[in-house]
Amino acid sequence: MKEIGETLKETRESIGISIEEAANDLKLRPSQIENIENGNMDAFQDIFYLKYFIRDYAKYLGLKYEDLIDEFNEYIFDCTSKISLDDIKKAKKKIENRKKHEVRKIASPYTLENKRQIVVSPVVIYGVIIVLLLIIAYFIFSLLQDDNFIEGTVIIEEESN
Repeated sequence: MKEIGETLKETRESIGISIEEAANDLKLRPSQIENIENGNMDAFQDIFYLKYFIRDYAKYLGLKYEDLIDEFNEYIFDCTSKISLDDIKKAKKKIENRKKHEVRKIASPYTLENKRQIVVSPVVIYGVIIVLLLIIAYFIFSLLQDDNFIEGTVIIEEESN
């Protein structure tokens, strides 16, 4: 990791860019640039973010970022392949213990998010269905009451000339 940082630092200095200028252009803090150049991985919470910072910084400086990322991946692999199973189990137990001791939020009607759902009671649905059936029945009944419909004949009025 130190070699990567040294490569980045030497390139930045040879171009004549200050740490502040690089940090401003990359939208990083100057301390992050310094930590990358010093090879201080512990200053970063997440290795993936560090990887992307290195990639963006290398692109910014005009370096072949793929080579630096490959070197970083090899470094990470070397570090992680030396972790014993006991250390992994201990870390897993720590995480589980942390989860057990987390403070759970109290759910109350005032803190819960309102999920806007339309709730229609079955009574309303049945009422709408009954009203629709009554309207249909009324129209059918009114058609049946028409004399012309019942007799089955159509009366055509002739015009008298």
